[in-house]
Amino acid sequence: MPRITLPDGSVREFVQPVTVAEVAAAIGAGLARVALAGKLDGNLVDTSRVIDRDAQLSIVTDRDADGLEVIRHSTAHLLAYAVKSLFPEAQVTIGPVVADGFYYDFSYKRPFTPDDLVAIERKMAELARADYPVTRSVMPREAAIAWFRERGEHYKAELIEAIPAGEDVSLYTEGEFTDLCRGPHVPSTGKLRHFKLMKLAGAYWRGDHRNEMLQRIYGTAWAKKEDLDAYLTRLEEAEKRDHRKIGPQLDWFHLQDEAIGSVFWHPKGWRLFQTLLNYMRHRQVQAGYQEVNTPDVMDRSLWETSGHWQNYRQNMFITQTEDERVFALKPMNCPGHMSLFAQGVKSYRELPIRMAEFGKVHRYEPSGALHGLLRVRHFTQDDAHIFCTPEQMEQECREVAGLILDIYRDFGFTDVRIKLSTRPENRIGSDEIWDLLEGSLSGALEHMGMAYELFPGEGAFYGPKLEFVLRDAIGRDWQCGTLQVDMNLPERFDLSYVGEDNVRHRPVMLHRAMFGSLERFIGILIEHHAGAMPLWLAPEQAVVMAITDQQAEYARNIHAQMVEAGLFATLDLRNEKITYKIRDHSMRKLPYQVIVGDKEVAAGTVAVRTRSGADLGSMPLSSLIERMKQGIATRRLSEE
Repeated sequence: MPRITLPDGSVREFVQPVTVAEVAAAIGAGLARVALAGKLDGNLVDTSRVIDRDAQLSIVTDRDADGLEVIRHSTAHLLAYAVKSLFPEAQVTIGPVVADGFYYDFSYKRPFTPDDLVAIERKMAELARADYPVTRSVMPREAAIAWFRERGEHYKAELIEAIPAGEDVSLYTEGEFTDLCRGPHVPSTGKLRHFKLMKLAGAYWRGDHRNEMLQRIYGTAWAKKEDLDAYLTRLEEAEKRDHRKIGPQLDWFHLQDEAIGSVFWHPKGWRLFQTLLNYMRHRQVQAGYQEVNTPDVMDRSLWETSGHWQNYRQNMFITQTEDERVFALKPMNCPGHMSLFAQGVKSYRELPIRMAEFGKVHRYEPSGALHGLLRVRHFTQDDAHIFCTPEQMEQECREVAGLILDIYRDFGFTDVRIKLSTRPENRIGSDEIWDLLEGSLSGALEHMGMAYELFPGEGAFYGPKLEFVLRDAIGRDWQCGTLQVDMNLPERFDLSYVGEDNVRHRPVMLHRAMFGSLERFIGILIEHHAGAMPLWLAPEQAVVMAITDQQAEYARNIHAQMVEAGLFATLDLRNEKITYKIRDHSMRKLPYQVIVGDKEVAAGTVAVRTRSGADLGSMPLSSLIERMKQGIATRRLSEE
């Protein structure tokens, strides 16, 4: 007689084994209608799962994150069913859930076309309306291999062959389509109503370039129509904000194949880059950091000591000299900072030591993973490492977290989530050390009253970490800042300090990055602000325009005074109509447009328009300069 404990603590008793669906029906008919799956003792299961023992159960609906996951997973299989219905010779491979949707890979004799996508999506809708039950069955491994081979599904057979001999495999059937899957799935295809196929791409079987190139169909699925519509609207807005288009349009940077994964910064973009760097440099000095610089190329032995050679070599650029010494371009700054700390004897009185470096690092990222400024091979980290005593660790964590959040506010990011990832199964160090490290991170956040999400088992093998996730203007999340606690590298490099007891002790090391990389953060900023950078960040803060050639000399003088005042101003004396110039500079998203005509020359003033189109009228140049300096000093984020 199973006793089922529900999330509210109530208990339901049944006289015989019962399915998840039957439990939902016993709670209420309405819940039974919307049940998509169950969470049985923490594991997602189908509503058809039989419960024959005491257990904890929650009913999963489309209001739950798990429910959305089941919807997307099930829609991937609905896609495969539609493809097999329309293209029987196509072979199905795998179809996982990804962020905001799913994909499925197929092998077919010809490339799918956009028209095919339309037909496939139409077929998916037809299959969903048919409301086929989705049923699970189990088959012995060897029988399943034979079953799929008989049907020409060689990829599925190969997947099953990778399963240990003697094990059973689960299959799911909907209508005339059966697929290999662990599940769970929605009870019937009628639960899948709000989806859209997005794009086609290529993908090697099992990610190996030596294998066949498959065809990947991406899609998105949502619990409600309004959620799907909002997502599609967000994608449209994201397309308008794409930094890969805006950056070159504004003449800030470009990318080219001769330096794949690296950025060519134009003068205006480099000015933005330097503004960002100088801002961070100022904030770090205020926070007690010392800026250092370490070599870009270092001997293999250093990377062996750090462990990167053994665990990260495939992502490192390596070179060999004539005397056969092997060197690597640094993919991160940590070993260099270890070497700096190791120079000379350190006393506990010197700690904490906070080292910061704007280090150029190089990582070999697969070409298919590169994405504008957001994923590159050559970039600048705003990297820092804090060496401290165990007693200082929690306070240092507080200060880092507070600094990160304060810096994000200056850039217009106020919606920030914090993730705490704790000890993984494979780790180094004792439980006592992990208790100390995790307690320092969680204790710092709790002391500051900061909410955080716990991700058990997702920390690095050497220590737990905090991740700071920004939400941008159109609701997208970006993981940026990190804070990691590490007792592994100080051990590997045999770092120590002399304590108050005159005995050597091992320091704790904190890895800290706020932007992650300057290139990536600039890409995020461009998309967050749609290229219309706040005045204090804008690489062009104002343009001075003369209405006719008669005011050219006056315009030159105005421009010279603005530059002298430290403002980033440009001069436009083109022989074009003023309406054309205004429209052109509005497209370039400059915060201020300064216009001078005969009236302004006579009065010794300037006419000022803002980026939003507001006409501020005529004013003395000194008033405009003061207004702009005040906006820069206060890092005002509202649109000028």
